[in-house]
Amino acid sequence: MSEDLTKKTEDLTLENPTTVLSNKKDFNSKHPLNSKWTLWYTKPQVNKSETWADLLKPVITFDTVEEFWGIHNSIPVANQLPIKSDYHLFKEGIKPEWEDEKNAKGGRWQYAFVNKREANPVINDLWLRGLLAVIGETIEDDENEVNGIVLNIRRGYRVAIWTKDCDSAKLKTIGERFKKVLKLADDQKLEFMSHDTFNAKGEPQLSV
Repeated sequence: MSEDLTKKTEDLTLENPTTVLSNKKDFNSKHPLNSKWTLWYTKPQVNKSETWADLLKPVITFDTVEEFWGIHNSIPVANQLPIKSDYHLFKEGIKPEWEDEKNAKGGRWQYAFVNKREANPVINDLWLRGLLAVIGETIEDDENEVNGIVLNIRRGYRVAIWTKDCDSAKLKTIGERFKKVLKLADDQKLEFMSHDTFNAKGEPQLSV
């Protein structure tokens, strides 16, 4: 891996824990991740006959740091994606759908970058930071609570971490760390909603 790519990961892990993601010397050999991950892509709808199943497709599954970087360097970055498309990175076996049994009782921490022009220069780095925090599992405390991370391309950008349940104590830690990963200011509120509440267009249950 190039020195530049390695440098991008060095300030990612919170409180500076040592991981292969922050040690460029370790990239000479394969480094397995704790979990297998599948990248999914939702393409923009071309005609009304296309269903969600037609639009959402798995791209690739990986389980090493090196495979992650190979994939990341081979696909369009966030600000190159067309409007109404999405990236989803989920643990293998979990579909990026709220109906999936492993998502059904959970919810999402999310933040919307409403001004796309202002976000364009930084969204690629922030999305990468989010990906690394999720696959490195530095965003939770050994709870196996995070199922995946999603990037929605609309008039702005929306980034969300999906959790498997709605335990407030666990969620608060995840939310606080996710806010740091996204480099949000104190007055920029990250909000959590259960999938049921989100689908009912209800109010956020938590914010940090």
